[in-house]
Amino acid sequence: RRNCGASDVIIGGEGSDQEIWADELKALIEHLGLGQVYLSGWSAGCRVSLLTTIRHPQVVKGLLLGWVTGGATAAEQLAYNYYGQFIEAAEQGGMEAVTRTPFFAERIQQTPANKERLLGMDVGEFTAVMRRWSTFFTEGAHLPVIGATEAELAAINVPTVIVSGDDDIHTPQAAQNLHRLIAGSEFNGPPITREEWNRLQDGSPDDIAKLRAERAGPTFQEYLKRIET
Repeated sequence: RRNCGASDVIIGGEGSDQEIWADELKALIEHLGLGQVYLSGWSAGCRVSLLTTIRHPQVVKGLLLGWVTGGATAAEQLAYNYYGQFIEAAEQGGMEAVTRTPFFAERIQQTPANKERLLGMDVGEFTAVMRRWSTFFTEGAHLPVIGATEAELAAINVPTVIVSGDDDIHTPQAAQNLHRLIAGSEFNGPPITREEWNRLQDGSPDDIAKLRAERAGPTFQEYLKRIET
């Protein structure tokens, strides 16, 4: 996704960056000539998969989703983590301060040209875009899941399997909401308990990702095998 990993930093465009990611995923699928695809992801990947299905249903064959994001706590924390902290940095120290934040410092380390892209941005423009993007979360606090209305979710009609998270960001209620609204979807309870998840936060993100894949991966694989058969 743009603004992640080694990709170019581009602060702009219409709508939220989550919607931009969905539109660009659709464009990539079509560019590669893949036809209809299964989309799978958890947390941010879950949001992008849902948004792509809502905005571009013609490219989606099915959904394998985990750690669904929802609720006021998720909206507040993610809005700050993704945008608020960078607005504060820009207002206090200009774009130079933004380049020194750990997130953008990593983007620059991976792609050095990103530093000039950031330093060349007007502070007012940067903060305006960040505030606009932030509303995706702040306005989604009371939606069934962050980023999608009941009507949008109810219109999804592809095979869907859901694996619930169990923490303040990825609430069981959000996963249940998604299951309730997507007709024919299958629901699976949290494979990692809240207590275990909280203990894992003191460890390596790679260890968390590995455990999540080990616990949720077989559910996705079994579902794919079943519906393809």
